Amino acid sequence: MKKIIVVGNGMVGYKFCEKFVAEVKSQTYKITVFGEEPRPAYDRVHLSEYFENQDAEALEMAPRSWYEEYGIELITGERVADIHRSKKTITTAKDREFEYDYLVLATGSSPFVPPIKGVEKKGVFVYRTIEDLEGMLAYAAELKAKNPDAKAAVLGGGLLGLEAGKAVLDMGLEPHIVEFAPKLMPRQLDTRSSQVLKLKLESIGLNIHLSKATNQILGGEAITGMEFGEDDVLDVDMLIISAGIRPRDELAKTCDLQMGVRGGIVVDNKMQTSDSNIYAIGEVALYNQMIYGLVAPGYDMAGVAVKQILGESDFVMPADIDMSTKLKLIGVDVASFGEPFMPASQGHSVIFENKTQHLYKRINVSLDGKSLLGGILVGDASDYNMLHQIYLNGMKIPEDPSQLILPASEGGSAFGSVLDLPDTAQVCSCESVSKGAICCSITENGSNNLGDVIAETKATTGCGGCKPMVVDLVNETLKSLGKEVKEVICEHFSFNRQELYDLVKVNQVKDYDEALNLFGDGDGCEVCKPALASIFATITMETPNKQFAIQDTNDRFLANIQRNGTYSVVPRIAGGEITPDKLIVLGEVAKKYDLYTKITGGQRIDLFGAQIHELPLIWKELIAAGFESGHAYGKSLRTVKSCVGSTWCRYGMHESVTFAIEIENRYKGLRSPHKLKGGVSGCIRECAEARGKDFGLIAVDGGWNLYVCGNGGATPKHAILFAEQLDDETAIKYLDRFLMFYIKTAGPLVRTAPWLEKLDGGIEYLKKVVIEDSLGIADDLEQEMKGLINKYECEWKQAIEDPNIAKRFKHFVNSDDTDDNLVFVPMREQKMPQAW
Repeated sequence: MKKIIVVGNGMVGYKFCEKFVAEVKSQTYKITVFGEEPRPAYDRVHLSEYFENQDAEALEMAPRSWYEEYGIELITGERVADIHRSKKTITTAKDREFEYDYLVLATGSSPFVPPIKGVEKKGVFVYRTIEDLEGMLAYAAELKAKNPDAKAAVLGGGLLGLEAGKAVLDMGLEPHIVEFAPKLMPRQLDTRSSQVLKLKLESIGLNIHLSKATNQILGGEAITGMEFGEDDVLDVDMLIISAGIRPRDELAKTCDLQMGVRGGIVVDNKMQTSDSNIYAIGEVALYNQMIYGLVAPGYDMAGVAVKQILGESDFVMPADIDMSTKLKLIGVDVASFGEPFMPASQGHSVIFENKTQHLYKRINVSLDGKSLLGGILVGDASDYNMLHQIYLNGMKIPEDPSQLILPASEGGSAFGSVLDLPDTAQVCSCESVSKGAICCSITENGSNNLGDVIAETKATTGCGGCKPMVVDLVNETLKSLGKEVKEVICEHFSFNRQELYDLVKVNQVKDYDEALNLFGDGDGCEVCKPALASIFATITMETPNKQFAIQDTNDRFLANIQRNGTYSVVPRIAGGEITPDKLIVLGEVAKKYDLYTKITGGQRIDLFGAQIHELPLIWKELIAAGFESGHAYGKSLRTVKSCVGSTWCRYGMHESVTFAIEIENRYKGLRSPHKLKGGVSGCIRECAEARGKDFGLIAVDGGWNLYVCGNGGATPKHAILFAEQLDDETAIKYLDRFLMFYIKTAGPLVRTAPWLEKLDGGIEYLKKVVIEDSLGIADDLEQEMKGLINKYECEWKQAIEDPNIAKRFKHFVNSDDTDDNLVFVPMREQKMPQAW
């Protein structure tokens, strides 16, 4: 039996094992894996998610039982100290010796700690392992107990540095990013895209300090600040160093393997070191005089090493490694592919920039205008997969390349079908899955849906960035075979939301169980239950109280659950207009129940920190004062934001406050496939941000301009001009029709912007239906909306008046005890939940 020792149980070391056991089914090899950390391999790419749930198992690549199942000996918490090439053995730090036939070095990298005076002080951390994160959390808790306004800095504004910035936010500390270069992510972004990213990060609370060289770390035993120059000091209580990586190549030095001048173990295209029995893969391997710090090249190296050990000598690494990458940093999409920085002598750059929405898109095109050479995307990377494939496969681009990055509303979106990609196109780089493999899974191997394809090919199981393209490929391939492709609710209903809506309405179905018996199969799930709840609400205007068991958590308890298990209380304040008496009531309630209080961007006052048993008590007082539910928890109308308009503003052209209140009160409680937000601006200065909403009205000479299908969020979209110079009555009529048409035809959890993108005919078709009544349904839409409006009831009023509803507001099903595990810490003059 051949013996293989793998030194390092990180992501790449694990991937070697996974690929090996997939190739070898017999017991002809014995694999022993050494991991220096006390736990099996975990996903470092998503390490920052540990701050959200502190669940190490959720990050595991595979549990210990997986290694046992495949006969792999996993030894954790034990470092390999020496390699004896002549004897083909290794020695561990516990002085144990093991023999090998093949040795695979997957030791990865360690954080680079710059030689700064004071770096050894208490409160200075590196960002690499779960243990590092646990140390940060404990130290942050100590800091906040002493000082609720404690600050933490991250040294390094690259990929890992910005991930560490998110960690600081999650720990509840004031975050500062310190970067030596004059821009963020200097290796991936150009100056303009870096500036857009900087503006976006600053808008969500990060403080960015560029062109800063840290001279020393201040403080006695513990850090108190960072000094950049004689009079340039940043006061901070904690520092996370994320200034790059260095290959963990010390083992190779113990046995005289060939090394790079600046570190790293030299390997050839077979991943072999200068010793043919020793392989190096991942961030420790120096290939083409480069260390590759991305997951995908590391996985490819693991695959090559497996093939070489098994005697498939023709299987080698390509000469050129694609360093394209797509990431979500602190909720912001960032991607680069090909050549992101293009000298003018080698090609042309096409740039689309919208600083108001923190969007930047740049593509680089060959001088003859026929080839895509690379690009950068910040703020919206939804087109990354297709652009990346066009670049990789040398596909034809439009005569006007700007169509590749412009929004659809401005003449963009010139992509063809995903089936136009060559079969060799690598769709999933993490698992090296080609377009051909995905399609063959359906055409030749009998896969009938996305789940089947994923199970066979493992596409999407890595970083997940390729999933939208995989979904499109599966659907288009099924269609090409003449098979019906339906986006059904789930496996329990063979219908989409629009079909179920019609079935429920025509058959006058009253509840979920009846719908399941008539049209479904099985017992239902967490997907179809809320979807049916939404359908019942949009047909009958019933509140979540009627069928509370099929609601998600927020609708079940008529409040948004927060990260420590408490809930928020958000009364409706239509148009942001509120009397002094009602303001006093909110203040009194917040003081009585010790709630954190915040004025939101949607012109409401949110009260946070209510325990579940307190919700009916709080709402009883608020309803007595004239408040009603603000539906902040529901897939329904949230707010209609307003400026002060002509009531007070000298620029105001129409009375936007009055109209916003009328619209909000008209559609309050209106349940829909996803949340709805509106805005009414009294002039084109747009203080209500109406063009960033699902619907918006802007006052102009002659009436209102109506905009539809915009949204903020993770993928912001500008609303599109729908109709101009409308009077109040016509604007309301068009809104009734538009909203009702959306409610009846959109899929579950699809907001108006993506709904419009998928709507055949787009905005022009929508205008014909709503304005021109091309389908002859305008009267029906208006009457249906009128019926829903007339049936409105405040669900919290129902809850406090019905003892049976009030019974469900208990922390424990079988006890009246309250949650005594809640811990809050001070924040300024209020409180916040203690970090997990």
